[in-house]
Amino acid sequence: MFEPAELWAFLPVGYLFTILVETPVLLVLLARRHPVGTRLLAGVWLTACTYPVVILVLPNLFADRTSYLIVAETFAPLAECIMFVLAFGRGTWPRDCIAITVANLLSFGIGELVF
Repeated sequence: MFEPAELWAFLPVGYLFTILVETPVLLVLLARRHPVGTRLLAGVWLTACTYPVVILVLPNLFADRTSYLIVAETFAPLAECIMFVLAFGRGTWPRDCIAITVANLLSFGIGELVF
């Protein structure tokens, strides 16, 4: 179990790290029909919606790290794909969801190395 104070202390650091990793990926990989502003917004907005759940809620719901990681790393891209498609249209959803998933996996992988 993690102490709430530890999780809250990590939240802004992890959030900033995550958007710094994911936003460039989304700029490059999201469908070109989305303006650059939309792609930049996605880098900040999607993480803002899912990151608090991943960092503040899920860690204490699971007894082991593996279960937590499976749920967290499934929840984040799935929720972000749904939000993005609902907000910005379904025309390019396969490409957009792949981009979002790649961004999430990359931030997770680099985060494991850094933190």
